[in-house]
Amino acid sequence: MRRWLSIVGIGEDGIEGLSPVARGLIADAEIVFGGKRHLELAGALIRGAVRPWPSPFERAVSEVVEQRGRSVCVLATGDPFFYGVGPLLSRHVDPDETLVVPGPSSFSLAAARLGWPLPETTLLSLHGRPLDLIRPHLHPGSRILALTSDGAGPRALAALLAESGFGASRVTVLEALGGPRERIRATRATDFSLADVDALNVVALEVEAAADARILSRASGLSDALFEHDGQITKREIRAVTLSSLAPRRNELLWDIGAGSGSVAIEWLLADPSLRAVAIEAKADRAARIRRNAAAFGVPGLEVVEGTAPDALAGLSPPQAIFIGGGAGHPGLLDAVIAALRPSGRLVMNAVTLETEGLLLARHAAQGGELIRIALSRAEAVGGKTGWRPALPVTQWVWTKP
Repeated sequence: MRRWLSIVGIGEDGIEGLSPVARGLIADAEIVFGGKRHLELAGALIRGAVRPWPSPFERAVSEVVEQRGRSVCVLATGDPFFYGVGPLLSRHVDPDETLVVPGPSSFSLAAARLGWPLPETTLLSLHGRPLDLIRPHLHPGSRILALTSDGAGPRALAALLAESGFGASRVTVLEALGGPRERIRATRATDFSLADVDALNVVALEVEAAADARILSRASGLSDALFEHDGQITKREIRAVTLSSLAPRRNELLWDIGAGSGSVAIEWLLADPSLRAVAIEAKADRAARIRRNAAAFGVPGLEVVEGTAPDALAGLSPPQAIFIGGGAGHPGLLDAVIAALRPSGRLVMNAVTLETEGLLLARHAAQGGELIRIALSRAEAVGGKTGWRPALPVTQWVWTKP
């Protein structure tokens, strides 16, 4: 089939910044889709029917696909495949039917203005997304380019930095890049007072951390003190071993059953942005605490299900990994989760009581897998001196589904 769909990236400089090919695609199109701003920027070239994006935007793809076979042009901001409409359309239209003419992305323009190498810079879209997503990237010396939702975004981002111990960070706001309204202003997060910020902006951060800043290590086994909990938490050292046993791989889903504080699911999500997790917790107060922890660790996408397994597992997508840290619970729980686990998926279960340990020993004997025992001691005060105080040993069963 001929290439009936063109996707053209247009910047704030409008048609002046377009190549001859891009101009021709817009001018020759029977129908031109785009946002109000895009259509105004390209207005002098458009000869076909003008179709602003519908509200809600979810209908947009179907409206474009309905025109298959006609000459259609979609206008997008900058590079359509960089946090743009390109990937959404490509799920429904074959690349052989499409011609894409990208423009410079807002990140490319910002890096050019600042002299920052893009491969050494964290690129993050916060457009229509929680600002908490930036938290895992806040490390001293890091450079971050963040696309915000509107003119209020930079101030809110600066407030998040200040309250998290990163108030000394340099915040540069780059507005309406590439057009006649372009403006670049800089301040410190704690001193942010920039007014009349354009809705089209990118925020550049040069991260500086105070001594008490909330820095999230890249390694598994984050400090227990970083989590809000009521004592029901997989302790730091055990958590590090547990994450190693769960062995996160890109695009995988975890079920954290008996999640407590949500620490295992949260660290699973921190391992890679493509990962997903569901925390299953029977107590409402703990479920609420898990949600707060997820936001504080920059993984607000953690799904929390209130209920008792196995009943609470009904309707959930089958996972590639399952962690049971809250005991065996229902006698049929293990059979239920084993049935739900995808082939080659990993099941990890920790036991501290003799009863649960006995269950794991029996399962290991019947189904194989790996058994390990983790025994830890911590130095604590003993009278006026210091001694080793042992923690309860943990037995861990790790099993891979054939």
